[in-house]
Amino acid sequence: MLFQPQPKCHQRVKALSWKLRINVTLTKLGEGANKMNKWIITATSAAMMAAVVGCKSSSNSDTPQVSDEITPQSISLSYLGRYSSGVFGKSAAEIPAYDAANQQIFIVNAQKGAVDVLDASDIGNPTLITTLTVESVATGAVVNSLAYRDGYLAVAVEAASKTDPGYVALFDAATLALLDSKQVGAQPDMLTFTPDGLHILVANEGEPNNDYSIDPEGSVSVLRLDGNSLAEIKTADFSAFNSQAAALRDAGIRIFGPNASVAQDLEPEYIAISADSSTAWVSLQENNALAKIDIARAAVIDILPLGYKDHGASGNGIDVSDKDGTINIATWPGLLGMYQPDAIYAYEVAGSTYLVTANEGDSRAWGEDDQAYWDGDASKGFVEEFRMKSLTDSRGFDRRVGDDLAPQLHALAEGALINPSVFAYCGATIADRGTCGDDDKLGRLTIAWTDGYRKDANGDPVMFDSTGNENVAGDRLMYDNLYAYGTRSFSIRDADGKLVWDSADQIEQHLASADCMLGSNRDILCADYFNSTHDEGDTFDNRSDNKGPEPEGITVGHLGKKAFAFIGLERIGGVMAYDITNPAAPFFVDYLNTREDWTTEDPETVLSSVGDLGPEGLVFISAEDSPNGEALLVIGNEVSGTTAVYQINQVLGK
Repeated sequence: MLFQPQPKCHQRVKALSWKLRINVTLTKLGEGANKMNKWIITATSAAMMAAVVGCKSSSNSDTPQVSDEITPQSISLSYLGRYSSGVFGKSAAEIPAYDAANQQIFIVNAQKGAVDVLDASDIGNPTLITTLTVESVATGAVVNSLAYRDGYLAVAVEAASKTDPGYVALFDAATLALLDSKQVGAQPDMLTFTPDGLHILVANEGEPNNDYSIDPEGSVSVLRLDGNSLAEIKTADFSAFNSQAAALRDAGIRIFGPNASVAQDLEPEYIAISADSSTAWVSLQENNALAKIDIARAAVIDILPLGYKDHGASGNGIDVSDKDGTINIATWPGLLGMYQPDAIYAYEVAGSTYLVTANEGDSRAWGEDDQAYWDGDASKGFVEEFRMKSLTDSRGFDRRVGDDLAPQLHALAEGALINPSVFAYCGATIADRGTCGDDDKLGRLTIAWTDGYRKDANGDPVMFDSTGNENVAGDRLMYDNLYAYGTRSFSIRDADGKLVWDSADQIEQHLASADCMLGSNRDILCADYFNSTHDEGDTFDNRSDNKGPEPEGITVGHLGKKAFAFIGLERIGGVMAYDITNPAAPFFVDYLNTREDWTTEDPETVLSSVGDLGPEGLVFISAEDSPNGEALLVIGNEVSGTTAVYQINQVLGK
């Protein structure tokens, strides 16, 4: 979370007193509100009263007296406005943060390698004020991420060569003056303040270079704030786990980079922090794990495997084909999903911490643009993606050389089989995959060839011959399970990483339903553009073979006594809202997707009217901090290059 400051009383009142009103409208909500008519009352006047009461005191104490906050029955989302960079497909709007004191939005513009600063005082029409560069920090450096708190803007700065150590820079949010900068690990990305404001944590992802010849160690830097200075840096690294590689693999943690130590293989992605500022959890996306960190000691205290989702179980179906011309959400025994969360968020219920994860999925893919790699030079990269039908083709791997066959896979075997006892439902036999590899079955699905094949006690592959018999002289692998990237869901876990709840197949099911509508006016049927991609038009079902709607960004907002999760869907786009007040029983409340044009093959040609494509980062703005007195969401859309603002309407009726 990008933690927001608490403005002084007069600032809150000024922000809310611009217009005193109660707008009452009647709307029909979808399935999250049981399709009943509900009264939606915007909360401006209630928030105004709370702010005024909070400024009154019966003594000389500066402690505000705050009235009880209104708790909505539910919420709905509506489009308010956007700022467009005018740049398509180059990540010109990624990670947002909000400064309530100065009513401005900060947004990472990766195309510039900088931060765009937007005037948000007229929140329905954000406008560009200036652009903040980081050339004063390091020559050729670029911005990866940012966070705001209490007048400070913290920026993660990647070095000109991403495998070199990067920086955390601290700016005065009002003047944009550089206050301090400190060197951290390689490729610093997501960063955040602790809730107590005493530290900044940054995830140093440490990705390898394109040919995997340099692979920095992943780490998390903990920087202590002292006034305007970054006074102390500690590093939570993974070197203590280098001797535990086998045990970690046995526990289900994916460690498989070529010639990589554990510390090199683990790539910190996103950080969530406990309410008491003592503990952090870091997503290790490619590794399908979380790291748990003691902040005071800057020490990794545990690495938590996330397990796998059984897509053969009822309710866990997915659409696996982009070539069948229809929506087919079905269960597939033997197919397991790797959770692999990108964004994570921590929130507290009854004194217990829970983690909300957006289960995007991600693969290792380095050297994929080097033909020498595909021609067989394994030193030039590492790519773990492979289609199921190519993995199990009876003709073996040779026909894929020079195209999409990873040389590391070719070194293991000349082909692969699937376990007939697991995949008998689609006609697999001991030496024949049956119809499992057909394009309308599992054939088109992108899977990880690094997982699922049978191994001996030493971790070496057990070999089979082409007739399906185990044979030390054989040249075939045997896959007992197939592993897909991501789970097309979001999850809630406890502080030890144990799964509490998962959205199962709800996201794809909603997108396929007659209740789901696209566009800011909700007048386009979602099912007509099911699992479309974000950078092209006329792409029905295009992403069914690879991560589907792709939940990526997530944030949580509190309204009264309720907590709501907002999940950005990277590919089809839009934001889903869930009531997560009860971590064991969340429920869907709304979905808004403000892409307007779904048919133009090249959306860049209609950029001024296409809407918002490719949500990346989200930030929640409370009503008391909002320029218009309403709770808001700000979303950075990397494909359309737009920074969109959604209003969160509170449903207060019975």
